[in-house]
Amino acid sequence: MAVSNTPMRLPYDYDLRKLLGDATGGVTTAVTVLPMALAYGVATGLGPIAGMYGAIVVGFCASVFGGTPARIAYPAAAMAVGMMVVLSKHADSLSEALTIVMLAGLIQIALGVLRIGRFVTYTPYSMIAGFTSGIGVIIILVQTLPFLGADAASGGIFGILRFWPEALFAPNLHAVIIGLTSLAICVFWPRQLGRFVPGPLPALVVGTLMATLWLRDAPVIGALPQGLPSLHMPEMALRVLLNAVQPALILALIGSINSLVASLVADSLTRTRHKSNRELVGQGIGNVAAGLLGALPGAGATTGTTVNIRAGGRSPVSGVIYASALFVLVLGLGKIAEPIPLAALAGVLIKAGWDIIDWRLIKRVRHVRRDYLLVMLFTLLLTVFVNLITAIVLGLIVAAFARARESEQRELSSVISVPLLDSEFFPDSPAHADNGDLFQARVGLVDLRGQFSFASASQLAWLVGADIEQHEVVIFDFSNTTDMDDSAALVMERLIDAAMGTNTECIVLNLSGPVADNLRSLNVFRRVPEERFVDDLDAARELARGLLNDGGE
Repeated sequence: MAVSNTPMRLPYDYDLRKLLGDATGGVTTAVTVLPMALAYGVATGLGPIAGMYGAIVVGFCASVFGGTPARIAYPAAAMAVGMMVVLSKHADSLSEALTIVMLAGLIQIALGVLRIGRFVTYTPYSMIAGFTSGIGVIIILVQTLPFLGADAASGGIFGILRFWPEALFAPNLHAVIIGLTSLAICVFWPRQLGRFVPGPLPALVVGTLMATLWLRDAPVIGALPQGLPSLHMPEMALRVLLNAVQPALILALIGSINSLVASLVADSLTRTRHKSNRELVGQGIGNVAAGLLGALPGAGATTGTTVNIRAGGRSPVSGVIYASALFVLVLGLGKIAEPIPLAALAGVLIKAGWDIIDWRLIKRVRHVRRDYLLVMLFTLLLTVFVNLITAIVLGLIVAAFARARESEQRELSSVISVPLLDSEFFPDSPAHADNGDLFQARVGLVDLRGQFSFASASQLAWLVGADIEQHEVVIFDFSNTTDMDDSAALVMERLIDAAMGTNTECIVLNLSGPVADNLRSLNVFRRVPEERFVDDLDAARELARGLLNDGGE
């Protein structure tokens, strides 16, 4: 069943009071997003206008076509850092980079149309914490140079670190003073006032006034392009498209995770329920449009969404008003934004980077399981010192290994392999009447409880295989087995073959349901005669007695 791409409809009881709430929420959010959109546009190298138009087009499309009424979308930190990686590592030109953005949007649309949007949120939290914290670290490191008044450095993080000594020993004092002032305003801005006027906005205003009136040696944004954005058509060369697939997929994954997390926040604040698949379609349409207009890609953002809802926004109208307010600002932004010092933007972004780091998990690092801590640190280090795309790919692989190891331990803990003492299992056997060996156990029981998968398959063979060799008869009890995938099923075949190789007879107890269907379809028991399948332990006991020629017959 396909996802409808029709615009989200307003509720039938929409009235003037709700319109006023949406208007307040939209305008307040526009004021909140303005400095961040400018800053991320500058940070990526595409320019402040690219950040603004990214906020406008993604915000508008996500609200009109998305699946979360009050969610706000714009080029947040993760997408900005992802775009930095695309520009530096995966594109030889701006047109190739924008092609990657458009392809990422198409992938998001495909995820929504194929109705697999909710599965994106299955990404392990330890990996998400790793790459979001890494993004925060990158933003802080990248902004150290404009904070000190130095020019941008090429070569990624290592290029910035190599340029540090020169920037630290010869800083632009005007820029440093403005940067420190901007950062201090963001850090110490009263939370009560932040609900109406967010800290980054007065930080830019104060920083701009300082640069205009006193500290005029600080570098500023400078001249901005005028008019509406031009249209950028995608590169259709096969080489470009093939190279674009991997970074576009990761960009789409990052944007989808951010958007769906923001949607969950919106749900909790409004007590509504978003539509995951439609949400991804809306985000995808926004990112395709962003690529066509040369803007930054975006995603649903928790901060903007929270501001919108707390200010009164409840419907898609708030997102449309937010995008419209930014568009009005853009039309007259040239003269307003040109004198903004880069150090003031750096102060805003350093505070934003600090807030992005997952301090909630880091504070509990001593209590985090070692496997998940490894995933987080591995992803964080790759994000900072390699690139975000490699971090996501390898982080998912390492997280999958950690998850498989956890599943292995859980599944193996439910396996019971015990010897059955002849004196207990055959209490009436003449062989134990007088001088029988009270500790003899010719029969073993393997009780397979719960579910078994590829995670525990190899260890299951090692764990149970050694016990089987010690008995003349082994009973495989499937009474409490709920599921067994193909890998575990084929291990069962190896166990039976190993038993046959040591002349150990096999009895299968209470095999039924889907487990039986799977094992029989794979012909796992082809070497086990049909009469060896029994339905209860008493029947298994009598069959074992016969196989051992016990009972004095």
